[in-house]
Amino acid sequence: MALHFLLDTPATQVVGDDVVLTGAEAHHAATVRRVRVGEQVTVGDGRGVWLTGECASLGPREVVVRVTDRAEVAPAAPRLVLVQALAKGDRDELAIQAATELGVDEIVPWQAARSVSRWDAAKADKGRARWTTIVREAAKQAHRAWVPDVSALATTKTLAGRAAASRVYILEPTAARALTEIDLAGDAEVVLVVGPEGGIAAEELDVLVHAGATPVRLGRTVLRTSTAGPAALAVASTALGRW
Repeated sequence: MALHFLLDTPATQVVGDDVVLTGAEAHHAATVRRVRVGEQVTVGDGRGVWLTGECASLGPREVVVRVTDRAEVAPAAPRLVLVQALAKGDRDELAIQAATELGVDEIVPWQAARSVSRWDAAKADKGRARWTTIVREAAKQAHRAWVPDVSALATTKTLAGRAAASRVYILEPTAARALTEIDLAGDAEVVLVVGPEGGIAAEELDVLVHAGATPVRLGRTVLRTSTAGPAALAVASTALGRW
Protein backbone atom coordinates (compact mmCIF):
# COMPACT_ATOMS: atom_id res chain seq x y z
CA MET A 1 0.00 0.00 0.00
CA ALA A 2 1.25 3.47 -0.89
CA LEU A 3 2.43 5.78 1.88
CA HIS A 4 -0.16 8.33 2.95
CA PHE A 5 0.34 11.95 3.98
CA LEU A 6 -1.94 14.68 5.30
CA LEU A 7 -2.33 18.34 4.40
CA ASP A 8 -3.22 21.02 6.94
CA THR A 9 -5.36 22.90 4.40
CA PRO A 10 -8.22 21.88 2.06
CA ALA A 11 -6.96 20.01 -1.03
CA THR A 12 -8.02 21.95 -4.12
CA GLN A 13 -5.57 20.27 -6.51
CA VAL A 14 -6.74 18.34 -9.57
CA VAL A 15 -5.00 15.86 -11.85
CA GLY A 16 -1.79 17.38 -13.18
CA ASP A 17 -1.32 19.79 -10.29
CA ASP A 18 1.46 19.61 -7.74
CA VAL A 19 0.93 19.11 -4.03
CA VAL A 20 3.70 20.51 -1.88
CA LEU A 21 4.37 18.90 1.49
CA THR A 22 6.27 21.12 3.91
CA GLY A 23 7.32 21.19 7.55
CA ALA A 24 6.96 18.05 9.63
CA GLU A 25 5.09 16.21 6.87
CA ALA A 26 7.92 16.81 4.38
CA HIS A 27 10.48 15.69 6.95
CA HIS A 28 8.44 12.57 7.65
CA ALA A 29 8.18 11.76 3.93
CA ALA A 30 11.79 12.45 2.95
CA THR A 31 13.76 11.54 6.06
CA VAL A 32 11.67 9.09 8.05
CA ARG A 33 9.84 7.17 5.32
CA ARG A 34 12.53 7.83 2.68
CA VAL A 35 10.15 8.36 -0.23
CA ARG A 36 11.86 8.18 -3.64
CA VAL A 37 11.30 10.21 -6.78
CA GLY A 38 8.72 8.40 -8.92
CA GLU A 39 7.22 6.53 -5.97
CA GLN A 40 3.42 6.53 -5.77
CA VAL A 41 1.92 8.06 -2.63
CA THR A 42 -1.48 9.29 -1.49
CA VAL A 43 -2.28 12.66 0.06
CA GLY A 44 -5.46 13.68 1.88
CA ASP A 45 -6.82 16.75 3.58
CA GLY A 46 -8.71 14.88 6.28
CA ARG A 47 -12.04 16.19 4.95
CA GLY A 48 -12.73 13.61 2.27
CA VAL A 49 -10.39 14.56 -0.59
CA TRP A 50 -8.07 11.73 -1.60
CA LEU A 51 -5.23 12.45 -4.02
CA THR A 52 -3.00 9.85 -5.65
CA GLY A 53 0.26 10.96 -7.20
CA GLU A 54 3.94 10.41 -7.83
CA CYS A 55 6.78 12.04 -5.97
CA ALA A 56 8.25 14.59 -8.38
CA SER A 57 10.99 16.02 -6.17
CA LEU A 58 12.03 15.85 -2.57
CA GLY A 59 14.09 17.60 0.03
CA PRO A 60 14.19 17.71 3.82
CA ARG A 61 11.84 20.71 3.91
CA GLU A 62 9.76 20.26 0.78
CA VAL A 63 8.35 17.27 -1.07
CA VAL A 64 6.44 17.75 -4.32
CA VAL A 65 3.80 15.21 -5.40
CA ARG A 66 2.28 15.38 -8.89
CA VAL A 67 -1.41 14.41 -8.80
CA THR A 68 -2.48 11.54 -11.07
CA ASP A 69 -5.93 10.95 -9.60
CA ARG A 70 -8.43 12.75 -7.37
CA ALA A 71 -11.35 11.24 -5.49
CA GLU A 72 -13.79 12.60 -2.94
CA VAL A 73 -14.96 10.25 -0.22
CA ALA A 74 -18.35 10.97 1.33
CA PRO A 75 -18.56 11.05 5.14
CA ALA A 76 -19.93 7.91 6.77
CA ALA A 77 -23.55 7.83 7.89
CA PRO A 78 -24.63 7.50 10.56
CA ARG A 79 -21.71 9.16 12.31
CA LEU A 80 -20.09 7.20 15.12
CA VAL A 81 -19.25 9.35 18.12
CA LEU A 82 -17.16 8.22 21.09
CA VAL A 83 -17.53 10.08 24.37
CA GLN A 84 -14.39 9.06 26.25
CA ALA A 85 -14.08 9.86 29.95
CA LEU A 86 -10.72 11.24 31.03
CA ALA A 87 -8.61 8.50 32.56
CA LYS A 88 -5.34 8.23 34.42
CA GLY A 89 -2.05 7.53 32.70
CA ASP A 90 -2.42 7.14 28.96
CA ARG A 91 -5.53 4.94 28.97
CA ASP A 92 -7.78 7.59 27.43
CA GLU A 93 -5.15 8.31 24.77
CA LEU A 94 -4.88 4.61 23.93
CA ALA A 95 -8.66 4.53 23.59
CA ILE A 96 -8.88 7.42 21.14
CA GLN A 97 -5.95 6.17 19.09
CA ALA A 98 -7.58 2.77 18.61
CA ALA A 99 -11.00 4.36 18.07
CA THR A 100 -9.59 6.45 15.23
CA GLU A 101 -8.10 3.41 13.56
CA LEU A 102 -11.46 1.64 13.92
CA GLY A 103 -13.48 4.37 12.22
CA VAL A 104 -14.85 6.79 14.83
CA ASP A 105 -16.08 10.10 13.34
CA GLU A 106 -15.98 12.31 16.42
CA ILE A 107 -14.33 12.07 19.83
CA VAL A 108 -15.63 13.93 22.86
CA PRO A 109 -13.48 14.14 26.02
CA TRP A 110 -15.66 13.89 29.12
CA GLN A 111 -14.87 15.15 32.61
CA ALA A 112 -16.72 12.43 34.53
CA ALA A 113 -17.22 12.52 38.29
CA ARG A 114 -14.85 9.58 38.81
CA SER A 115 -12.19 10.72 36.34
CA VAL A 116 -8.83 10.67 38.10
CA SER A 117 -7.40 12.96 35.44
CA ARG A 118 -8.80 16.49 35.66
CA TRP A 119 -8.66 19.19 33.00
CA ASP A 120 -8.99 22.74 34.30
CA ALA A 121 -9.44 25.63 31.86
CA ALA A 122 -5.74 25.73 30.96
CA LYS A 123 -5.38 21.96 30.71
CA ALA A 124 -8.53 21.64 28.60
CA ASP A 125 -6.97 23.50 25.67
CA LYS A 126 -3.70 21.58 25.93
CA GLY A 127 -5.47 18.27 26.40
CA ARG A 128 -7.70 18.81 23.39
CA ALA A 129 -4.70 19.81 21.29
CA ARG A 130 -2.84 16.65 22.32
CA TRP A 131 -5.85 14.45 21.57
CA THR A 132 -6.18 16.16 18.18
CA THR A 133 -2.54 15.33 17.38
CA ILE A 134 -3.00 11.70 18.44
CA VAL A 135 -6.14 11.38 16.32
CA ARG A 136 -4.50 12.99 13.28
CA GLU A 137 -1.52 10.64 13.39
CA ALA A 138 -3.74 7.59 13.91
CA ALA A 139 -5.95 8.64 10.97
CA LYS A 140 -2.90 9.01 8.76
CA GLN A 141 -1.57 5.61 9.82
CA ALA A 142 -4.97 4.06 9.07
CA HIS A 143 -5.22 5.79 5.64
CA ARG A 144 -8.48 7.51 6.53
CA ALA A 145 -10.02 10.05 4.17
CA TRP A 146 -11.75 11.77 7.09
CA VAL A 147 -9.89 12.74 10.25
CA PRO A 148 -12.23 12.57 13.26
CA ASP A 149 -13.18 15.78 15.01
CA VAL A 150 -12.08 16.24 18.62
CA SER A 151 -14.73 18.28 20.41
CA ALA A 152 -14.37 20.52 23.42
CA LEU A 153 -14.36 19.01 26.91
CA ALA A 154 -17.87 17.91 27.85
CA THR A 155 -19.59 17.83 31.21
CA THR A 156 -22.37 15.47 32.21
CA LYS A 157 -24.81 18.33 31.70
CA THR A 158 -23.72 18.86 28.08
CA LEU A 159 -23.90 15.11 27.46
CA ALA A 160 -27.46 15.12 28.77
CA GLY A 161 -28.28 17.81 26.23
CA ARG A 162 -26.86 15.66 23.48
CA ALA A 163 -28.85 12.66 24.69
CA ALA A 164 -32.01 14.67 24.20
CA ALA A 165 -31.17 15.20 20.52
CA SER A 166 -29.27 12.05 19.47
CA ARG A 167 -29.18 8.33 20.12
CA VAL A 168 -26.80 7.97 23.05
CA TYR A 169 -25.72 4.59 24.41
CA ILE A 170 -23.94 4.31 27.74
CA LEU A 171 -21.56 1.37 28.00
CA GLU A 172 -22.57 -0.10 31.36
CA PRO A 173 -21.64 -3.68 32.36
CA THR A 174 -24.84 -4.09 34.43
CA ALA A 175 -27.20 -3.04 31.62
CA ALA A 176 -30.00 -5.45 30.72
CA ARG A 177 -29.60 -5.07 26.95
CA ALA A 178 -26.51 -5.82 24.87
CA LEU A 179 -25.26 -3.43 22.21
CA THR A 180 -25.61 -6.25 19.70
CA GLU A 181 -29.39 -6.20 20.27
CA ILE A 182 -29.75 -2.58 19.19
CA ASP A 183 -30.69 -1.49 15.66
CA LEU A 184 -28.23 1.35 15.04
CA ALA A 185 -29.31 2.34 11.53
CA GLY A 186 -31.52 5.23 10.62
CA ASP A 187 -30.28 8.18 12.67
CA ALA A 188 -27.73 10.87 11.90
CA GLU A 189 -25.34 9.77 14.63
CA VAL A 190 -24.75 7.08 17.21
CA VAL A 191 -23.07 8.24 20.42
CA LEU A 192 -21.21 5.72 22.60
CA VAL A 193 -20.33 6.82 26.13
CA VAL A 194 -17.42 5.25 28.03
CA GLY A 195 -16.85 5.95 31.71
CA PRO A 196 -13.57 6.28 33.62
CA GLU A 197 -11.85 3.81 35.94
CA GLY A 198 -14.41 2.67 38.46
CA GLY A 199 -17.29 3.19 36.05
CA ILE A 200 -19.90 5.90 35.70
CA ALA A 201 -21.26 7.31 38.96
CA ALA A 202 -24.85 6.36 39.73
CA GLU A 203 -26.01 9.98 39.78
CA GLU A 204 -24.47 10.61 36.37
CA LEU A 205 -26.07 7.49 34.97
CA ASP A 206 -29.43 8.68 36.26
CA VAL A 207 -29.00 12.11 34.65
CA LEU A 208 -28.10 10.64 31.26
CA VAL A 209 -30.85 8.02 31.30
CA HIS A 210 -33.42 10.63 32.29
CA ALA A 211 -32.25 12.71 29.30
CA GLY A 212 -32.88 9.80 26.93
CA ALA A 213 -29.64 7.78 26.89
CA THR A 214 -29.80 3.97 26.85
CA PRO A 215 -27.47 1.78 28.95
CA VAL A 216 -26.04 -1.19 27.01
CA ARG A 217 -23.46 -3.83 27.79
CA LEU A 218 -20.63 -5.49 25.90
CA GLY A 219 -20.55 -9.19 26.63
CA ARG A 220 -20.21 -10.62 30.12
CA THR A 221 -16.90 -9.14 31.17
CA VAL A 222 -15.91 -5.71 32.44
CA LEU A 223 -13.61 -3.93 29.98
CA ARG A 224 -11.04 -1.28 30.79
CA THR A 225 -11.81 2.29 29.82
CA SER A 226 -9.08 1.99 27.18
CA THR A 227 -10.73 -0.99 25.44
CA ALA A 228 -14.48 -0.50 25.92
CA GLY A 229 -14.83 2.26 23.30
CA PRO A 230 -12.87 0.49 20.56
CA ALA A 231 -14.77 -2.73 21.27
CA ALA A 232 -18.11 -0.93 20.98
CA LEU A 233 -17.01 0.74 17.76
CA ALA A 234 -16.14 -2.65 16.29
CA VAL A 235 -19.62 -3.92 17.16
CA ALA A 236 -21.26 -0.80 15.73
CA SER A 237 -19.19 -0.85 12.54
CA THR A 238 -20.21 -4.44 11.92
CA ALA A 239 -23.88 -3.73 12.62
CA LEU A 240 -23.87 -0.75 10.26
CA GLY A 241 -22.15 -2.63 7.45
CA ARG A 242 -18.98 -0.58 7.55
CA TRP A 243 -16.94 -3.74 7.96
